[in-house]
Amino acid sequence: MLKSISLTTIKNGNIPINMVLLVILLSLYYAVVLNYPIAEKIYILSGHQSIFYYLSTATLTFAFIIIFSLFALPYLFKAIQIPLLLTSALTFYASLKYNIMFDYTMVENIFETNSGEALSYINAQSILYFIFLGVLPAAFLFKTKIIYANSIYRELVNRILLLSAALGGILLIAAFYYKDYASIGRNNSYLNKMLNPAHAYNSYKYLHKRYFTEKLEYKIIGEDANLKRAKNDKPTLMILVLGETARSQNIAYNGYSRNTTPYTQGMELISFINVSSCGTATAQSLPCMFSNMNRSDYNKNRADNQDNVLDILSHAGVNLLWIENDGGDKGVAKNISTIQINPSGNSDFCNGTTCYDEALLEGIDDKIKNNQGNLLITLHIIGSHGPTYWQRYPESQAVFTPACNRSDIEKCTDQEIINVYDNTLIYTDYVIALTIKKLTQYKDQYNVALMYISDHGESLGENGLYLHGTPYAIAPKQQTQVPWFMWFENDYADAKGFNKQCLIDKAGSAELSHDNLFHTLLGFYGVDTSAKDNQLDLIDSCKLGSNGLAKTDSSSPQI
Repeated sequence: MLKSISLTTIKNGNIPINMVLLVILLSLYYAVVLNYPIAEKIYILSGHQSIFYYLSTATLTFAFIIIFSLFALPYLFKAIQIPLLLTSALTFYASLKYNIMFDYTMVENIFETNSGEALSYINAQSILYFIFLGVLPAAFLFKTKIIYANSIYRELVNRILLLSAALGGILLIAAFYYKDYASIGRNNSYLNKMLNPAHAYNSYKYLHKRYFTEKLEYKIIGEDANLKRAKNDKPTLMILVLGETARSQNIAYNGYSRNTTPYTQGMELISFINVSSCGTATAQSLPCMFSNMNRSDYNKNRADNQDNVLDILSHAGVNLLWIENDGGDKGVAKNISTIQINPSGNSDFCNGTTCYDEALLEGIDDKIKNNQGNLLITLHIIGSHGPTYWQRYPESQAVFTPACNRSDIEKCTDQEIINVYDNTLIYTDYVIALTIKKLTQYKDQYNVALMYISDHGESLGENGLYLHGTPYAIAPKQQTQVPWFMWFENDYADAKGFNKQCLIDKAGSAELSHDNLFHTLLGFYGVDTSAKDNQLDLIDSCKLGSNGLAKTDSSSPQI
């Protein structure tokens, strides 16, 4: 009878398989294949003791048996497992090749990434991994005909025996190796973030927070904002260049051996050497750095539902414009005028899928000339966004060669990756220089100034890490240390009443972070408000007193 049913099922194109066996096979697949990176990491952390690799694989297998058994029900099992297999194949590729961990922050970054950016991660190797490790197993599961026991009682007994065996296996391993695993886990708490498919739980958390959590009541802050009158009575024109994926250690101004800032040399930029980011991904850093919250108490739900520094500038009467070339403002510019650069437009700087950052400056003269009064323009550049680094600059700007001109950067040498990345920084410097030259054309009409700051850094193969998005607690400095520049002439400092040399002195010694941006941008523009913390405003302590000296200047004359 069973044999005839099985033969008939196979003839119909379905593969009969017992549910208990299917749970075991899937658990083995997840433990041995899809969680190979975490088993390998534990093996390394154990001092390369092979037994811990096999024990970790066995423990994961037992754990997956317990988890998968809980929803091994008709109709539900396939509906959950098929999409899970597909997404787990993608996360496995990213974990294996780039050491990416899919914690909540990374999942948030993925959901808020536009299609153009997402496509930049696709290459031949990632497609093959997806097909062989995701599509084929999912297709096999789809074609299976799951066989259950003849009665609910018998099926229940089978499940209890399976769960008991899995639990017994975990307890047996724990009885002999608990202290070893406890020590490894306690000293390397990030290991749980390497589990595959942890992204499924974090995706649920993100979607629940994003769509099913009641939004906080919107909070208006800084309504008392007041733009102080400049001493020369000119309005202010400032451009904020918001960088992408630039890291501090590759900036020539900050001690890097290569000249990655050749175009702004001689323009007297002030570079703040020691600046840490709020996050390691744009989705976290951007709303955080524009909010009045510090990294330690940052709450995205709160940030999304209150005014940020741009809104406060607007309260002070400053006209605002955000020009976008990096896939989105992450809600920062929700209350102000925005322009999205269209890659399919007629610009010579666009190729249909992406645009060089020079496109941001096209038509900017008209926007300035049509403005009345004070103006702040934010240019959100694509900067050094990988892995398609070579697409961020024209070929004529390829200073360092050979460069890694492919998206599967793991196939390039580390030097090729560094070369292509440094080329992106040189091109960003070129765009900054063009922007400064543009500003100087308006200095007779305006007090002009520029600020540049990056959202987060980038790993280029150090310790096996690539790209960004590593959990902040274990992220290397390459991902958390970012460049921050200011440019202005002496006339601007005089008009705003602060000492330029004082700021230069701070740039080389002060330990700063994105926490300072909210308050310093207000101070730099000349806005006073109760929402500004003067302790975090770099300009405040450099303001000139009645004696013509900055607050921090200890050389005041003795009476």
